[in-house]
Amino acid sequence: MSLASLLSSEQIIPEMEAIERWPAIVELVGLLVRLGKIREASRDGILAALKQREETMSTGIGFGIAIPHASSDDVTEVIAAFGRSSSGIEFDALDNAPVKFVVLFIVPKNQFQAHLRTLAAIAKFLNDRPVRERLAQASSTDEILAIFQERAQK
Repeated sequence: MSLASLLSSEQIIPEMEAIERWPAIVELVGLLVRLGKIREASRDGILAALKQREETMSTGIGFGIAIPHASSDDVTEVIAAFGRSSSGIEFDALDNAPVKFVVLFIVPKNQFQAHLRTLAAIAKFLNDRPVRERLAQASSTDEILAIFQERAQK
C-alpha cells in the first residue's frame, strides 16, 4: 500500500488554511466530501470517528508529520487526502513541533490489516528526511504527487 496509490492531485492541498489540529482535519474531510470520496451524509460520522481517535492520543507523530486516521462503515476502500502547511499547524504533536504534513485516511471498518499497513507505509514514507524536504519545496500538487509516485516505484 503506497501513498501514491491512494492519492490523486485533487486529493492534495498544497497550502492548508487551517492552523490548528481540528480545523485541519475538517479541511481535509471537506475536500474528500467535495470530491465525492466521502458522502455528505457520512461526513459527521467520519469526523466523530477521527475526533475520537485524536482524543485518545494525537496523531501528530513528530518531525512535522500528522496522520489522522479512523475506520468507518461508510467507506468501501481506503481513502486519503494530503495537506501541507508551510507555516505549520498546532497539532499537539508528540514532539510539540508544528505539523507541516498531514495525511488523513479512512479505512473500511472490517479491514484492520489494511489500516495497519496503510499507517505503517505512510509513517515510513514521511520518516525519510529528504522526502520531507522535497515535499516542503514542491511548488504544485502535481509535483507533490510526483514525489509520492517516484517513491512508490523504489
